[in-house]
Amino acid sequence: MMMSEEKNTAGMKGKVTAVCVSEKKGTQKTEVPFAVLVPDWGIEGDAHAGKWHRQVSLLAFEKIDEFRKKGAEVDFGAFGENLIVEGFDLKELPVGTRFRIGEVLLELTQIGKACHSHCEIYKVMGDCIMPREGVFTEVIEGGTVRPGDEITLISADPERPFTAAVITLSDRSFRGEREDKSGPVIVEMLKEKGYRVVETLLLPDGRPRLETELKRLADQRQVNVVFTTGGTGFSERDLTPEATIAVSDRLAPGIGEALRAYSMTITPKAMLSRQTAGIRKKTLIVNLPGSPKACRENLEFLLGPLEHGLGILRGTATD
Repeated sequence: MMMSEEKNTAGMKGKVTAVCVSEKKGTQKTEVPFAVLVPDWGIEGDAHAGKWHRQVSLLAFEKIDEFRKKGAEVDFGAFGENLIVEGFDLKELPVGTRFRIGEVLLELTQIGKACHSHCEIYKVMGDCIMPREGVFTEVIEGGTVRPGDEITLISADPERPFTAAVITLSDRSFRGEREDKSGPVIVEMLKEKGYRVVETLLLPDGRPRLETELKRLADQRQVNVVFTTGGTGFSERDLTPEATIAVSDRLAPGIGEALRAYSMTITPKAMLSRQTAGIRKKTLIVNLPGSPKACRENLEFLLGPLEHGLGILRGTATD
């Protein structure tokens, strides 16, 4: 049974206030009279174009105007944004929302971003709005965008594929001493089941970097499910369950219990697995074992019932 808990944005109208580009990354963008958007690439001539998920950035005019009222003299493009738009609180829109601007179609892929080095605006004002107010999109259909163009929002398709990310935890693989074989197995199986795998990461064992990436994938990319592999055993550096618990709003203990019970029918050593699962906002995090064979066995058992749970989290299925 389908339901409509996802925010309904269909038909909301806004407009393009300004269009900005920059030839080099790390520099402020400047206004241009129009921009040509290329599918699966971005804006022609813009440094951030490419085959990735942050092709075109958007920032609300209303947020820039609020910032200016604090005494900041900022031009359009100063925050690194491509399109300044009016009429939407962008950060409240769910990933998957689409923007129709004439013949152009953009799809929202990320809310906000990490600020690794403070920009000049931050150094002067002690604040920068792009990391929390800006959003990023991919170009689905290309064309030309100009200031004054009308924008129509299209709600995220409730039938769209579930998105997934896969994180391998291994000190040896991270150092290049051993090939990561578990991550590719997980990716292959997910794609066979129709999931859209949006990111794969290889991290060292331990908590800090894993916790950072789990938060980013849940909060900014709003991935439906993150699978980790590795770090679930008894070794001192095996801290994947602790990282999962630390970032989760709620635990889903039945998943870890069920996977262990199933694996116990294959090997009694499964009792030594500490794998768990948790929910952060609308993202499910599932710990899988470190071996490719065990990952395959776990997913063969899990992926069937998991789809219903992900639908509930996304708001497109009922209990």
